[in-house]
Amino acid sequence: MLWQQLQQQTVVLGADFYVPIIVFVILVALAVPVWASIGSAAILMLMMSGALPLSLVGESLFHGIDHFALTAVPLFILTGDVLVRTGLSKKFLDVAEAITCWAKGGFGSATVLVCGMFAAISGSDAAGAAAVGRMTIDRLVESGYPRPYACALVAAGACTGILIPPSIAYIIIGLVLGVNVSILFLAAVIPGLLVLLAILITNTIVNRRHAYEGGGLMSVGEWASNLWRTIRSGWYAFLVPGIIFYGIFSGRLTPTEAGAVAVVTCIAIGFIIGTLKFSDFPAMLVSSAKVNGVILPIIAFSLPLAQALAILGVPQGFVAAATGVSDDPRILILMMILILIAAGCVMETTPNIVILAPILFPLAQNIGMNEIQFCVMMITALGVGFITPPLGLNLFVVSGITGESILKIAARAVPFVLFMLVVTLLIAYIPAISTALLPEIYQ
Repeated sequence: MLWQQLQQQTVVLGADFYVPIIVFVILVALAVPVWASIGSAAILMLMMSGALPLSLVGESLFHGIDHFALTAVPLFILTGDVLVRTGLSKKFLDVAEAITCWAKGGFGSATVLVCGMFAAISGSDAAGAAAVGRMTIDRLVESGYPRPYACALVAAGACTGILIPPSIAYIIIGLVLGVNVSILFLAAVIPGLLVLLAILITNTIVNRRHAYEGGGLMSVGEWASNLWRTIRSGWYAFLVPGIIFYGIFSGRLTPTEAGAVAVVTCIAIGFIIGTLKFSDFPAMLVSSAKVNGVILPIIAFSLPLAQALAILGVPQGFVAAATGVSDDPRILILMMILILIAAGCVMETTPNIVILAPILFPLAQNIGMNEIQFCVMMITALGVGFITPPLGLNLFVVSGITGESILKIAARAVPFVLFMLVVTLLIAYIPAISTALLPEIYQ
């Protein structure tokens, strides 16, 4: 229906649109790297449409990533890697377990909490899924959880990697739409915590229904004493998120500066406690460079593609087509959410943001949604797509580190998808959730 409306609008899409899109889909289906698929489609669209002389493509690619804010991306990636190599991530797990050990299903809840803690430093969902999965999945199984459900729990918790600030996704969408990244981080705090709470509630309900894990039954005094001992033995690990949050939200540090300080702090702690050596640096830097080397080419090639789509009038055509289907803002918001969840299933956050944000944002403006709420809604919906069966990307990550069947994990992920979708709808329909912490000028 929407596609028929799009074809009927004054914006006429021809071969210069359809052929590159078909080429992109074929290349992705053939498992060609996403950056190469996007680059091929972008160059082909530019050639066929004449939207940008090919002699300027190189300059366009350079300017696409020549932004100070993007420096934060490799810094947060490196911080996450140092966090794992120094063993500080294990301290987060110890504290999370001490917080939840009083309740039934305590270690499952601790797993979700440590995903949130890791998210507050690394800003990446895939890194969180891999790091937390290696630490917790075997222990979850020993605690009584079926392995497919344990994998689904980690995959869901790791979605907070792009939802709880600091987040690489918010850095990129801020760059694409020209929105202040620090304001986006502040706006994302309540929505990110709501998603974390939704995952905790889901696990509690499922655990009570199936009695996967027992535990609990300790006095308040025992719990408090155990928590205090655990915090005392690993308090230094929380210096890192503390510096990041205080620096960014107090306005004393930009996200890039906070990332740099976080890296230095992690490294210093690693040397002080003896878990990091100079010999670890080459492998650590290479590992982080590989991840960064996947993200930045995608951004570089996605921006010319977004420019070509804008010149062809695709965003305007999409707005006209969508409003032709319905002029009810509630229906249009639901339409955007479904598109974003479907996109999140098949592609990483970065290309989805760079390509879809300029197309969907005019529609959001048309129905009165401000830029802050739109950004938060978009990132949250993409996060839901990461565990939406059967193609959610986090499902593939945990399947890769455990060898568990993706279909079995996907089946156990359904309750998490439903609860996260409820939070996404709340964010989309209640602007105050995204703007409650912001200065009045942004509300």
